[in-house]
Amino acid sequence: MDARLKVRNTKSIVFKSIIIFLAFVITIPLIIILLYIIKQGVTQVNWHFLTHVPAPVGETGGGISNALLGSIIIVALSSLIAIPTGILTGIYLSENATTRLAYYAGLCVDILQGVPSIVVGMVVYFWIVKPLGTFSALSGSVALAIMMLPIVIRSTEQTLKLLPDSLKEAALSLGVPYHRVILKVIVPCGFAGILSGIMLSVARIVGETAPLLFTAFGNPYLSAAITKPMQSLPLLIFNYATSPYDEWHNLAWGASFILLMFVLLLNIFTKLITRKWNIQL
Repeated sequence: MDARLKVRNTKSIVFKSIIIFLAFVITIPLIIILLYIIKQGVTQVNWHFLTHVPAPVGETGGGISNALLGSIIIVALSSLIAIPTGILTGIYLSENATTRLAYYAGLCVDILQGVPSIVVGMVVYFWIVKPLGTFSALSGSVALAIMMLPIVIRSTEQTLKLLPDSLKEAALSLGVPYHRVILKVIVPCGFAGILSGIMLSVARIVGETAPLLFTAFGNPYLSAAITKPMQSLPLLIFNYATSPYDEWHNLAWGASFILLMFVLLLNIFTKLITRKWNIQL
C-alpha cells in the first residue's frame, strides 16, 4: 500500500513539474517580444515625439500626434457603437436563451467572431466607403465595432447567466418593473464580468490594422474630422515599418512601444476595477 502511495505521489510531482515548466515556457516568447519592443521603442519616446506629426522624408525628428489622436477617436467611436448594442444583445440572449431568435442570434455571434478582420474591413469598404466616395474614421470605427460586438455580447451573456435566479425573483416579488430589475439589479451585479469583456474587446481592436487599411486609410496630418481619412497607431506602424527609411523605422518602434504600454495599462486597469467592484459586492 505504501509503495502504491509513493508511486502516486511521484507521478503527481512529475506531472505538476511538467505543467509548471510548460507554463514557464509559454511566457518566454511574450517576455522576449516585450523586452525587444521596450528596448527599441523607449528611446524614441519624448514630449516632441508625442506632440508633433511625422516629419517629411529626409528630415529628422517628427512624432505620432496624428496617430495618437486618430486612435483615440476611432476607438471611442467604435466603443460608442458596440458597447450599448453588445450589452443589450447579451442581456436578451441571457434572458431568452430558449427562444428561436436567441438561438440564431447566438449562432450569428459565433460566426461573426470567427470572421477574419480583413474581411470585415473589405465588407465595410463596400458598405460605407464606396457609397460615400471617401475613406473616413467613421467607416473605420464601424469596422472595429463589428469586431468588438461578439466579445461584448458573449461576455455579457455568460456573466449574467452565472448570476443566481433568486436575485431577479426577489426584485420581481417586490413589485419592481422588469426593466428596472435588469438595469438596477442584474446588470450592476454582473458589472465586473461585463467590464472585463468591454476592456478585452477594446484591447482586441486597438492594434488592428487590416480593417483600417480599407476604411480609415491614414492621414499624415493632424485631423479630427470623422468623415475624412484619419491616421491611427497600427496604420502608422504598418506603413513606417515597411518603409525604406531608418527615421520612419524609429517612429514605428516608438509607436509600437506606446501601443504596447496602452494595452498593458488597459489590462491592469481592468483587473484593478474588477477586483475593487467584487470586493464592494
